[in-house]
Amino acid sequence: MLGVPFLVLLPFGALLVSGCSADEGIGDTSEETTTRTGTPAVWNYVALGDSLAAGTGASHEGYVDRYAAYLEDDTGARVNVINLGQNGLTSPELLHALRDEPSWRRAVGGADVLTVNIGLNDLGRAGEAYERGTCGGADNQDCLREAVETVEGNWDAIIAELLSLRSTNNAIIHAAGLGYTPYLDPKEAADGLSSGEPSNFQVFEPYLDEVNRHIATTASANSVPYTEVRLDKGYISQDGVHPNDEGYEAIAWQLRGLGYSPLGKRRCRTAETDRSGGEA
Repeated sequence: MLGVPFLVLLPFGALLVSGCSADEGIGDTSEETTTRTGTPAVWNYVALGDSLAAGTGASHEGYVDRYAAYLEDDTGARVNVINLGQNGLTSPELLHALRDEPSWRRAVGGADVLTVNIGLNDLGRAGEAYERGTCGGADNQDCLREAVETVEGNWDAIIAELLSLRSTNNAIIHAAGLGYTPYLDPKEAADGLSSGEPSNFQVFEPYLDEVNRHIATTASANSVPYTEVRLDKGYISQDGVHPNDEGYEAIAWQLRGLGYSPLGKRRCRTAETDRSGGEA
C-alpha cells in the first residue's frame, strides 16, 4: 500500500549521513572477507519489509539491491539477495510469515545479512479511516491509537522471532524505522487546514514519532543497529508516495553506515568523497 497521502513528513533539506560505525575508525582498512581457502565469502542477504523493501517507485533498484552492492564493494564478499519485501505488507502479516511459513523461516535461518522495515501500512490504513471520519472515538483517532499498539507489539514479536532464528553474533541484522513518509506541503503541515482544523500532519505526527521511538528502543535493547531515514520531496518518486532512486540510495547509504559487524569491516569513507565519486 503506502499510497496514503495522509502519511506526511516535513522536509529535512539535507540527508542524515552516517560515515562509519563505532568499531570502524576513519582511515581504518580491512582486508576483503574471505573463506579459509582464500576465496571470497558468500553471504545470503534476506530483506524483509513492505513496498520500501520491494523497491516500489525506483526506476532501477530499491534500497535492498543498492545496499547489497555496498556489501560487496566494502567487504569483498559475494552477496546473494533474497528479497521478501512485498507491497502492502503489514506487521501482522510479516509476523505470521516468520512464525508459520517454512520457506521464510528457512531463509531467515540461513541468512548472513538481514534488514527489516515494517509498519507504515498499518498506520496508513488507520490514516485512511481517519480521513473518512470512521476511525472511532470522540476525536476520530481510536484506530490510530490501536494501530500504534499493534505495530509496537508486533515489532517486538518480529524481532524476537528473527533472533530465535538468527543471532546478532553471527549475522548482520539491521532495522529501519518509519522516518520515511510521503511528503506534504510544509505550509499545510505548519499552519493546518484553512478551516482551522489540525492538518493531517499535526494529527499523525505524534503516532509516527511514538512508533519510531519504540522501534529504536527495541532495536537497541536487542543489539540490532537501527537507522531512521527522513527524506524531503526531492527524494520522492512521481507517485508522491515512494522514494525515487535518490531516496532509495539515501536509505542504502544509511544502512551502510551502520557497519558490518560481526562478519566484517570496511574502509570508512566520508560522505563527500563517496558522493562525488572520489577516492577513499
